[in-house]
Amino acid sequence: MYTKKFEIRWSDIDANRHLANSAYTNFMSHTRMAFLLEHGFSSQDMAKFNLGPVVFYEHMYYFKEAFLGQPITVGLEVSGISDDGKFFKFEHNFYNDKGEHLAHCEMLGGWIDLKVRKLTGLPDQLMVLANAFPKTEDFKVLTKADTRVFNKVPKPLKTKAN
Repeated sequence: MYTKKFEIRWSDIDANRHLANSAYTNFMSHTRMAFLLEHGFSSQDMAKFNLGPVVFYEHMYYFKEAFLGQPITVGLEVSGISDDGKFFKFEHNFYNDKGEHLAHCEMLGGWIDLKVRKLTGLPDQLMVLANAFPKTEDFKVLTKADTRVFNKVPKPLKTKAN
């Protein structure tokens, strides 16, 4: 498991004086980008290929509170990648300094071509790196169908003008 350590700052807590939902998201995002950088996905390469990661969903499960000043560890494991690299699934786990499991998140994302603003597979150079990512025991080769397992589709706002 790839891990990143953080200390909970004043700006990370909410009105209940525990780690805010938005802080979990920020810690996961920082951990993902650090993971990608450490596994060869440089910002120069992403710029060269006009690639950017996009999040389709993040499903959070909270188990135990975390508080101001506490150190936490955020883990990342790769649980799925499509054959062309277009889709990826990461699992994040949060732990306190005692090793207690604070939260779990399943995250599904993809790569977007920043010029044409459409999903795209990875170029061969980055696909080689993605195939070498450490993987969970239940790793799955993803398909487009995996991005629709919850059957959520856009629905326009109905107004009086419609």
